[in-house]
Amino acid sequence: MNTITKIVLFAAVLISLTTGCIPVKKYEELKTNSDNAKQEMSALKAIKEELESSNNEQQATINKQKKKIVKMQNDTTKSGMAYRELQSQYNKVNLSYENVIDKNADLLAGDKRENRMLLDELDGKERNLQAQEDKLKVLERDLDSKKIALEKTKMDLEEREAKVIELQKILNSKDSIVNALKDKVSKALLGFENNGLTITEKNGKVYVSLDESLLFASGSVNVDPKGVDALKKLAEVLGNNKDVNVLIEGHTDDVPLSGKGKIKDNWDLSVLRATSIVKILLTDSGIDAKRLTPAGRGEFLPLDIADTPEARTKNRRTEIILTPRLDELFEILENN
Repeated sequence: MNTITKIVLFAAVLISLTTGCIPVKKYEELKTNSDNAKQEMSALKAIKEELESSNNEQQATINKQKKKIVKMQNDTTKSGMAYRELQSQYNKVNLSYENVIDKNADLLAGDKRENRMLLDELDGKERNLQAQEDKLKVLERDLDSKKIALEKTKMDLEEREAKVIELQKILNSKDSIVNALKDKVSKALLGFENNGLTITEKNGKVYVSLDESLLFASGSVNVDPKGVDALKKLAEVLGNNKDVNVLIEGHTDDVPLSGKGKIKDNWDLSVLRATSIVKILLTDSGIDAKRLTPAGRGEFLPLDIADTPEARTKNRRTEIILTPRLDELFEILENN
């Protein structure tokens, strides 16, 4: 039974009660229906209250939703404005972007030309670099060759330095020999020194210089006895020192000879005097004649060029030059 039917029945009961007596059974039935109706009314009232509460809640929810809608509408309006602003900004940015694109295209075109120029320049530099590398390789090969040559030169230099040291030792030895020879000659001719005889050492040689007054009479080629004695003593030293070569030089002054006899000029006189001394040195001395060399110098190697009697006396002399053999030294030099 629905709510409307219950209301109609309740109304019929009320009409019956007011118009006449009703049978008890009918009354009980009506009462039962009335109670049921009351219960249903109470239930309807509860349902109504529940519906009203629900409706209030729904209305509150609707109000909230309306507020949200209003807020969303406001937000939408603001968003629309922001969107339109953004759209405007976008259009501006897009226009700027297109301008940038256009400018970039121009720049790219310029960059392409510049890049081409740079590439051409780079290509030129690479070719130049390759050429430089090729030159460097040539220089490196040349340097290697020079290093090899330098190393060889260094080895040769070291070898030569060793030979120089060896030569220096030999020269030092020869110097010692020369000094020893000078001492021996000085001791042998001790009584003659400063008496027309001098002994000096120069350039690795011993010079024995004898004045004409010690050996010869003026214009003569025959040695005086005093001179023979000095030469014999010198011969003893030479006989004991077989590694010494002997050069005998005759010297005259610049006064021309008369040209009589076998002596025609100062050349003849100087040569014959040197020869006379050689013969005395060879007599009974055991000296190998190959070691002796006579030479005439005439007046052409004077000690004093002054035009005085004193100078002429000084220039008239015989020099006996003693030279230690340097065979060992010459052999080293030849091997170099």
